[in-house]
Amino acid sequence: MRASIEVADILRAAGPAYRAQHAGHLSLHQLKIMSAVEHCRTAAMGGHVEACEDCGQWRIAYNSCRNRHCPKCQGAVARTWLAEREADLLPVGYFHVVFTLPAEVGAIALQNKALVYDLLFRAASETMQIIAADPKHLGARIGITAVLHTWGSALTHHPHIHMIVPGGGIALDGERWISARPAFLLPVRVLGALFRRLFLTRLLALHDAGRLAFFGGMTHLAERRAFLRHLSPVRKKRWVVYAKPPFSGPEAVLAYLSRYTHRVAISNSRLIGFDEAGVTFRYKDYRRNGAEWQQVMTLAADEFIRRFLLHNLPKGFHRIRHYGLLASGTRRDNLKRARQLLAVAPPAVDDTPIEPLDARPACPCCGGHMIIIEVFERRYQPRAPPPFVSASGRPAS
Repeated sequence: MRASIEVADILRAAGPAYRAQHAGHLSLHQLKIMSAVEHCRTAAMGGHVEACEDCGQWRIAYNSCRNRHCPKCQGAVARTWLAEREADLLPVGYFHVVFTLPAEVGAIALQNKALVYDLLFRAASETMQIIAADPKHLGARIGITAVLHTWGSALTHHPHIHMIVPGGGIALDGERWISARPAFLLPVRVLGALFRRLFLTRLLALHDAGRLAFFGGMTHLAERRAFLRHLSPVRKKRWVVYAKPPFSGPEAVLAYLSRYTHRVAISNSRLIGFDEAGVTFRYKDYRRNGAEWQQVMTLAADEFIRRFLLHNLPKGFHRIRHYGLLASGTRRDNLKRARQLLAVAPPAVDDTPIEPLDARPACPCCGGHMIIIEVFERRYQPRAPPPFVSASGRPAS
């Protein structure tokens, strides 16, 4: 049976030595991520004591760190986000499209995250919208939900965009819905060529404006000729745009989104062990076929933490974005028009007053309601089993 290991356990055990060894080379943002994950749902975050109204059973509940890089804190956020997206789904097939940066550009992105990740979003979304609007292809305005991932399965730096795209769009004149072919959205080679041109043109413009920074072994790229030489191979290389077959229905779209939108670099469920040899975890090797995809890797704790921290996002950076028909400012009107053109009734609106849900958790002992009887601040523990008498008149056990 696999030991129950969490990223937080690794950071608590190996984090102090890592911080000492790399003092002066870790950003404040990285230090805050480490601290948040280490202290998540511990006494350091504060919390409260809950007790059952019926049987008096009590327990301590610690607060979450709510850091978006924490493997334990994404579930609740994802559920809320998905509930909002469910109302946006149209009764059409949905495609999954992936835009990936070559390794040579990924190295530049690692030292210029905010600028290059934003450029990746813009170049990929514009590529999709330009080709879709071309009458030779679809001739329509499409909607896009895009999610940035910066990691490969082995925690290496691998920036790419996952897109969920409805199989069709509104005609450019706004008068009809144009459906994509059942198993084909847009030609990936055409997408890849335009994506390469848009991205590299704008990346060079950022360099010419002096907005890119280079450190360590890449400092020579600040000189324009060296930068052009660095990009020369990728100008001739095919840029990979991957389009998967459409999902089988709205439920499959939501299931996919629930796995991808709020994912972090590694989940606790992939961890197998942690000892003197290092951290052992499962990963997928896409160069292998079938069941051999699933592989096991062991990294020294220091290297595991380094790879985990590679994927911190700049503060305030939005890793989920919407474009075209799904752009935030016009989404409601566009979806209303799309449903009219598809002859689909709008989502039913229930005017019946909704009774507020009982947010009180159930008692693990008897199924009754747990209520908060004590709140304690950060780094404090409750003094003792609290004096609480249940509704039945029995003292807390």
